[in-house]
Amino acid sequence: MPVPALRRLSLSLALCAAIPLASAETWPAADWASAPAPRSAAVDALETYAFPTRDDTTRQGIRTDALLVIRDGEIIYERYAGPTKAQTPHLTWSISKSLLSATLGTAYGAGLFKLDDAAAKYYPPLASHPQLKLGHLLNWASGLAWQEGYEYAPLTSTVVAMLYTRGRDDMAAYAASLAQEVAPGTRFRYSSGDTNLLSAALRGMVGEQAYKDYPWTALFEPLGITSVVWESDAQGTFVASSYAYMTARDLARVGLLMQRDGRWDQRQVLPAAWVAFNRTPFANYQADPQKPGEAVPGGMWWLNVPINGAAKPWADVPEDAFAALGHWGQGLYVIPSEHLVVVRYGDDRDHSYSHNELLKRVQAAFAVEATR
Repeated sequence: MPVPALRRLSLSLALCAAIPLASAETWPAADWASAPAPRSAAVDALETYAFPTRDDTTRQGIRTDALLVIRDGEIIYERYAGPTKAQTPHLTWSISKSLLSATLGTAYGAGLFKLDDAAAKYYPPLASHPQLKLGHLLNWASGLAWQEGYEYAPLTSTVVAMLYTRGRDDMAAYAASLAQEVAPGTRFRYSSGDTNLLSAALRGMVGEQAYKDYPWTALFEPLGITSVVWESDAQGTFVASSYAYMTARDLARVGLLMQRDGRWDQRQVLPAAWVAFNRTPFANYQADPQKPGEAVPGGMWWLNVPINGAAKPWADVPEDAFAALGHWGQGLYVIPSEHLVVVRYGDDRDHSYSHNELLKRVQAAFAVEATR
């Protein structure tokens, strides 16, 4: 897998002059600036979709816990429901995978690994899979015998076994013990095991002592994020597949970082080349006709691009949109062409929620003015 060239941001006056809008950008300090958008029929239509009457007894239908919209670095819309408040660290489920990818991006920027490196170099239990590269894991393309089934296939599910039964004490070791079904890099198969292997590899990159604080010192603290709780297994390995919690406002900071190509104010927290890799579709991905609307995998982020003859997954959303997505309707959406970052937390159990429908209504309500 080719590695994008690492680009670093210089703070020289010459390069600052080449970015004339930087001084006019809005960045959150201890909290976000707020410029609420006016009420409109489009905002009402968005709320009708996102916040229908909530039935907590059946848990049916669309059940939005939080909806936060950032435009040009300012909060323009925010609403909460159920037990969730602005100060509530919400379970992100598989958004955790994209958070790990961002964390790994800081290590990539520090020169601690390359995408073409063998994963076993940083996590020795993978020695039986010598062809497996870090880049394969980031594309969910390990080729390992994995079954990501929760409610519909719990008895044959490797993710259930990893998180809750025989693999729970050492999740990375459990994933590493699986058989190699196909050659790495030849097949996309969504896998929480791939992510937890990367979480264990991060320890090998940064060292045991630094690892326990690394997501905070390298990523969260530079962005002013203070609410994160990230669970570990019995080995102290972050459960990067599933178990990071944070407030909607803090998660939106990660979205703004990604919208602005890894830059946070005058600091390049993630190399722009890393963000470009995150937004590059896995070349061997084939859309499943049985799963319309399923986003295209990038580097542990999800993309809205047409690929290999398939149309873009979210028909009413710009092609440059990308997202971090999680179980039961969690979403961090970035739409650079509309200057939008959207956080949606939910508790959807019946698959009635639609990414395309929510984002279509968000755009109708809050799209950047045509004069910009």
